[in-house]
Parts: sequence; C-alpha cells; structure tokens
Amino acid sequence: MSAAYGHFTIGFVTGATPDKWAGVWRARFARDQLDLEPTTEDDQLAGVRDGSHDMALVRLPIDRDGLHCIPLYDELPVAVMGTEHLLTLLDEVSLADLADEQLVLPHASGWTPDAEQLAWPPMTVGDAVEVVASGTGVVIVPMSVARLHHRRDVTYRTVTDLPPTTVGLAWLVDNDDPWVQRFIGIVRGRTERSSR
Repeated sequence: MSAAYGHFTIGFVTGATPDKWAGVWRARFARDQLDLEPTTEDDQLAGVRDGSHDMALVRLPIDRDGLHCIPLYDELPVAVMGTEHLLTLLDEVSLADLADEQLVLPHASGWTPDAEQLAWPPMTVGDAVEVVASGTGVVIVPMSVARLHHRRDVTYRTVTDLPPTTVGLAWLVDNDDPWVQRFIGIVRGRTERSSR
C-alpha cells in the first residue's frame, strides 16, 4: 500500500467531500502525507483494488467482495433542470411529476428510469447539465453532484419518492495498515486520545 512509501491515498467519488476528514488528518498527523484523488463512480473501486488508493469514499451500492465498507451519510436525489423549466414552479418534485420529461442519464445518477423516458445515451454529469441548461430534459443526480455542477442557468428540486444515495468508505479486507485505522477513527469522530 502507498502508506509504506510515506503517504496515504484516499480516492473520492464525484460529489463526496473528504475535506473535513483530511483537515483533521493533517492537523493530527502533519508529517504523514495524505493525498486525495478524485475518481468517477464507474472507477471508484479500481484504485482500492489495484492498491493505488489505500481507501476510497464511494457511492453505494458497490461490489463488496474482498472489501470492508462503512456507510457514512445519505444524499437526497434531485432533479436538475433549466431555470425556465415549468417544474421550477414546484418546491419539490415526484416521479409522477417527471413522468412526461425527457431524462438525461449521467453515469453518477444512482437511478435507472424507464427506457422510454431516456432521450439520450448515458453521458458525463457535466454534459448532462449542459443539455438541461439548454432547456431540454431533466437530469437526476445526488444533491452534492448537482451542487458541484451548479451554473446560473440551472436549478434543482428534491425528488421526494426516490431513495437517497449513500456515500461510504471502502478498503480491502486484507489491508491491515495502521493508517487505515487512523482514518477510520477520524471519520467516526474519535479524538486523538480515544482508543479503538
């Protein structure tokens, strides 16, 4: 693992926010380098499995074969649309409200609509937001992803009847590096003096 070379690497999926935990790490272990590397949802486990990431913040569900995973927090799904879209008149939307919409499906949506609603092939979130900004269609993503791709010509509404997505922390079962335990302690809110 990379910790053997004097630093520790955490991959993080689009929309995940490792900064607060990284800040605690850097305050406690200033001499031990922590690297954060962004990854896509499609590749979120690749670095953990090939050893280039010691751990990863991932969007669940994942294939847990050979992995430990701690669920950390849930995210609400939102429908992103152009600011002139009729649905902006609502404070929140349901799947029934979206039934007649053309849906753009990005790779990080965490949801699969009916095939007849899909007007475009899957694309990146950035491309999907570009499409809906033009006034065509709606894209459903976790709220953090919508915030990451915010622009003045789009807005979003919570989708009330879709389940939330969960962000978790994953690492290999056979990775018993003490730095892994350090990071787990940080995400679980342990103080410097507390024991495992």
